[in-house]
Amino acid sequence: MLYSLLYRLHDRFSPLNVFRYITFRSAIAIITAMVFTFILGPWLIKRLKSLSVTQQIRNDGPRTHVGKSGTPTMGGVLIIVSIVLTVLLWGDLRNLYIWIMLISLAGFGLIGLVDDYLKVVKKNSKGLRAWHKFAGQMLLALSIGVFLYMNPKDPYTDVLSIPFFKRWLFDLGWFYIPFSVMVIIGSSNAVNLTDGIDGLAIGLVAIAILANGVLVYISGNKNLAQYLQVLFLPGTGELTVFCGAMLGASLGFLWYNSYPADVFMGDVGSLGLGGTLGTLAIITKHEIVLALVGGIFVIETLSVIFQVASFKLTGKRIFKMAPIHHHFELKGWPEPKVIVRFWIVGIMLALLSLTTLKVR
Repeated sequence: MLYSLLYRLHDRFSPLNVFRYITFRSAIAIITAMVFTFILGPWLIKRLKSLSVTQQIRNDGPRTHVGKSGTPTMGGVLIIVSIVLTVLLWGDLRNLYIWIMLISLAGFGLIGLVDDYLKVVKKNSKGLRAWHKFAGQMLLALSIGVFLYMNPKDPYTDVLSIPFFKRWLFDLGWFYIPFSVMVIIGSSNAVNLTDGIDGLAIGLVAIAILANGVLVYISGNKNLAQYLQVLFLPGTGELTVFCGAMLGASLGFLWYNSYPADVFMGDVGSLGLGGTLGTLAIITKHEIVLALVGGIFVIETLSVIFQVASFKLTGKRIFKMAPIHHHFELKGWPEPKVIVRFWIVGIMLALLSLTTLKVR
């Protein structure tokens, strides 16, 4: 809204012409989203405490987590509100992909919000029934997948791009719809599983969205896409502004979520952010790159799958506890060490994902 208003005046006041540049608006979006979180954060935390919207710690978890009981949760509302407000201010609202991303963020966030509400406010320890949650995720992801599959403006509707290779593309046909559903739901739940210790998940989201922002900008810029021999996807460059807003909101929330956390984001934040990362990967054809840049999320998910499978098949556990970040805690690693080391690996994977631009 503000972007459209200011840019219309650039003929009368030439400095306003700067708003035409995606890079400028992305930088402004980062700052704006951070400001929103800094302004709204203290009020929200105080409000959540007054309403007794606090985290209940599992009895079977690491004993060091007992002190976290009573910490406000559902702070993901702050992230979502900051992103939405920022994108509405600085994004080009005529861009279809902007609205798809907002719908994904709000939709998956709403599913998480209902789950948090039932667990925390209604004191239902199980929250949403598993099949209710999965059905909601499936319906939303399927709607996004079908819409993108039928998008006439996308020249690569059903194409899977393989990184590290020039124009190595696979036409998946109609199978691209269930594939996109799997990517979006998998990403949403992967971030949710990783959100188990202070600042871990939101820090990794910030790293992943920063790397994705670079990839998105290049894919949406015809000259850069041709130079680096990557797919040029018209209209997707505007999503760099969305990535900026998401990065700013994540860093702003990390201010309150860093160890020891003043607030947790809850399922409303983790499901919303994870689903948004998956949707971004589908739109920009970076599905495989997402698995690389979000490698920690993949490892966390696989640790749970292997743990459950091993226990059911052999009666033995592979890890002391899953997801794997709890395994390292039970091995004696202090929580801050687990967080920072996982971030370091996340940064390495993000840098590796950027090498896909040149190694082809």
